[in-house]
Amino acid sequence: MSSELLVDVEAGVALLTLNRPAKQNAVTPTMAAELSAALRRCDLEDAIRAVVITGTPPAFCAGADLAARGGDVSATLDPPPWQVRKPVIAAVNGHAVGIGLALALQCDLRYFARDAVYGLNQVRRGVLADGFAHWTVPRLAGLANAADIMLTGRTFDGEEAKTLGLANAALPADEVLMTAMAVAHDIASGTAPLPVALTKRLIWESLGMTPTVVGQLESELNAHVAKSVDGGEAMVAFKERRPPNWTGSVNDEWPAWDAPGARPSLD
Repeated sequence: MSSELLVDVEAGVALLTLNRPAKQNAVTPTMAAELSAALRRCDLEDAIRAVVITGTPPAFCAGADLAARGGDVSATLDPPPWQVRKPVIAAVNGHAVGIGLALALQCDLRYFARDAVYGLNQVRRGVLADGFAHWTVPRLAGLANAADIMLTGRTFDGEEAKTLGLANAALPADEVLMTAMAVAHDIASGTAPLPVALTKRLIWESLGMTPTVVGQLESELNAHVAKSVDGGEAMVAFKERRPPNWTGSVNDEWPAWDAPGARPSLD
């Protein structure tokens, strides 16, 4: 890994830190490539149960580094955070604008610094917002708020981000990473990996499905999970009055009809 992205894995949690503090962690092609590689690793390694993305203080990500060389700068990662089969949490500990905010919105949970500046300001730069923003923002904030955010290109603080539906919580900047890591460790130690991975997948894709299809998939996926390594562990642990010992593998037990690298829509 280059010094533009720091990767630390401990106790089932991967911490990915954007690391160009002198440039407020503005994204370069190198950083984007390193982040994509790290996310692929997180998706494939069963030992990694949750992921946190943050920035070296004082910013989360100030957008694209327009002076970067070596190719176009984009928040269109491969895989994007929502396709990683582990919960991905954005610890947005400072300013996040343009593709910096778009990156955070691709994550499953988002904790924002209360007093930082946020915005998708690309229309004020003569281009469109990217990084899947036209897909994530309407889903998270609704059409009216998406139009407000993206047609004006205005900026807002963490409290408004929470009101708009973009943030799960707005916190003092020095509490953002601590909170995100606590949630990540709770997921890593307390939840069964395969049900979490399938739940995440269904959450992101269910908005394009009918209630009938969602209900059918819930039944089919629960039947699949019941046959998994962890399928009966919760009940056994309850009877034995102990915490569950989750040992299942997302890779080994992932539904065969939805193999990594060839992931059709669940419907």
